[in-house]
Amino acid sequence: MPALTIGEAAGVEKPNLEDEQLVPGEKLLTPDEARASERLAEKRSSEPGLLRFFLMLNAGLVLTAISIVVFKTPNHFAFGGTSGVSVILSSLVPDLPVSAFMWILNIVLVVLGFIFLPKKAVGWSIYASIALSAFVSLVELVYPSNVSPTGDMWLDLCFAVILPALGSAIVFDIGASTGGTDILAMILKRHTSLQIGKALMMVDIGIVLIAAVLFGPRTGLYCVLGLFAKTLVVDDAIESLHLRKVCTVISQQPAEVEKYIVRNLKRSATISYGYGAYSGKRVTVLMSVLSTREAMRLRLFVRKIDPGAFITIVNSSEIIGKGFRDMN
Repeated sequence: MPALTIGEAAGVEKPNLEDEQLVPGEKLLTPDEARASERLAEKRSSEPGLLRFFLMLNAGLVLTAISIVVFKTPNHFAFGGTSGVSVILSSLVPDLPVSAFMWILNIVLVVLGFIFLPKKAVGWSIYASIALSAFVSLVELVYPSNVSPTGDMWLDLCFAVILPALGSAIVFDIGASTGGTDILAMILKRHTSLQIGKALMMVDIGIVLIAAVLFGPRTGLYCVLGLFAKTLVVDDAIESLHLRKVCTVISQQPAEVEKYIVRNLKRSATISYGYGAYSGKRVTVLMSVLSTREAMRLRLFVRKIDPGAFITIVNSSEIIGKGFRDMN
């Protein structure tokens, strides 16, 4: 004898959903509203305009430059990349600032990029390399001291990781890069069969080991922490920029919830039908992907019109489709 569901055991008849004609919800928008929603969806899906792209790219580079001059250089934090090499070279040749070595290294990488890569492939990376060197020089003029601003090595390490991680997340989010070793990675990828991620990681580890030898084990261990923390924080920062809420609502007022999502939040939703395993009653399930603020508004609205509604809200940073700009 087959096992009974809870609903069947309670004497509730299970609905035969396959035999029912499930029709889509009625059109909630007028033709003008539908066209306006279509334009809004296209705007949400579009890439940033040139001006916004340029401003965000430079904002990310400025944050990176501040971290290099204010927090990395005074503590000899060399986490890898051109900034790490520049910090080491500046300590060996104290007459030259970190920015001088960044100019030298980035110009060499730019020349290599022009030689070995198509110009279109390295356009913004070349700009980022030059601009980062210029911003480091500018920050050195504003903050000429080689002394830690806090006097606390651990606090400096936190900001030396957080600021460039946030800067890199902003830059990566618009589809650009901070230049420097990214150009080297593109060259290796195009002309060799090396695994680029592992190759660059080995270079970064080598830079950290050199820093440990030059500046002592204490600084070296801080650099090791910074190297691994940088990777984790960058990933988390990028995910937070893309974070969206996947909201699922089961309510006794599904039409009102649907109207609120479409008319007030200017979003769409997927509607499906099911039945409660305990009650055996048919239910309408609405699923919509929203921003954090939109999800909060939806939650408050649903709780207001139907205090007994069932709501689940989960995070997602991988959203691909119309109305969402996929940069992952």
